[in-house]
Amino acid sequence: MQINVIGGTISEEEKENYVKYITGKYPNKQLTGLDITLDGDYVNLKYYYEPKNFERIRRITGYLVGTLDNWNDGKRAEEHDRVKHDVSVMEKI
Repeated sequence: MQINVIGGTISEEEKENYVKYITGKYPNKQLTGLDITLDGDYVNLKYYYEPKNFERIRRITGYLVGTLDNWNDGKRAEEHDRVKHDVSVMEKI
């Protein structure tokens, strides 16, 4: 894990305490980096986490689904025939 101290120096023990604080606050996330910015009596912490994979869920033909793997041929055909809207191109009024 990368720990950057900006604006001064701190002891290794203090760095470890900041890491413990952050990992205790968010125990389900994997900490990958930490920026510690010192400004007089103030300390600003900016931390970075390992990105988590997520499954995209869409509403298709009345069902919330992630993938179509478990659908039968009829449902797959229904999904194939539905109108797909493109929102990337908008007309100026």
